[in-house]
Amino acid sequence: MSDSSPARVVLDVWCELQCTDCRAALTDLRTLRERYGDRLEQRLRHFPLAKHKHAYAAAQAAEEAAEQGRGWEYAEALLARAEDLAARGEPVLLEVARELGLDAEEFDTALIDGRHLLAVDADQAEGRAIGVTGTPTYVIGDERLDGGKSQAGLRERIEEIADRLLASAGDA
Repeated sequence: MSDSSPARVVLDVWCELQCTDCRAALTDLRTLRERYGDRLEQRLRHFPLAKHKHAYAAAQAAEEAAEQGRGWEYAEALLARAEDLAARGEPVLLEVARELGLDAEEFDTALIDGRHLLAVDADQAEGRAIGVTGTPTYVIGDERLDGGKSQAGLRERIEEIADRLLASAGDA
């Protein structure tokens, strides 16, 4: 019996929500979403960097947003305010949640009780294990692409890999 669902490829996006390079990468991620739709699953993976004081809390907040069904939307809204987050810290996390119509009280509780710590720590540990050192870093198929130094040409490279993987899965 054959599976009639279309082939899908996973793009893991190792991101830090106080990182302006990650914000710059959003244009490419949106373009990829438009081109591939559901055939390219973009997974937000957390890699908070020690140099950004509020990145770890931001990663936890993004996990709470995902639990409330708006993970990417929240991440994008937060990245748009990276400087504000750097300057004002955790109140920005709750403001963005409210602006998106999410349950900000639940965000506050999640940040206090640490319910998403393990998910963030697991992402970070996996990232280190596969050689992620900065953000954004992309993993598609078995290839890791480092966008922390330059985004130039990365979307095209991701498209080449995605096209190849989708073709080999029979959904060219």
